[in-house]
Amino acid sequence: MVTASVLMRWLLGTPITGDVEMVQVGGGLAVLGFLAYGTLMRANIFVDSFTTRLPRRANAAIDAFWNLVWGVVALVLAERMAVGAMEAFGNGSVTMGMLGIPIWWAIGIGAACFAATGLVALHWTGWLLRGRG
Repeated sequence: MVTASVLMRWLLGTPITGDVEMVQVGGGLAVLGFLAYGTLMRANIFVDSFTTRLPRRANAAIDAFWNLVWGVVALVLAERMAVGAMEAFGNGSVTMGMLGIPIWWAIGIGAACFAATGLVALHWTGWLLRGRG
């Protein structure tokens, strides 16, 4: 989108109307969309400087604890975003740019992404506590 808009500005003297809004909404949804996948694949950052010498079971328990924390936080964020989506729908909130895109649907998708992330983290918590992680 950015490349096309810059090329249009350079070649035709006019950018794509609302390009910044579309990139902002799309970028945010892309990040939220991959949170659950990253959690599922355990592709997040692990800092194990102080735990490398601990037994495997101890490391699994520590990972399970932090997955539990992450899962709860993600589910709380999902619930809050769902409330925000309903409020944005009710009051007709839109982006502040040229297009005035309604934002309730993007917030709702973000809520679903956080819910999926929370469920995946809780899934990993169970697997780690059972020694399967």
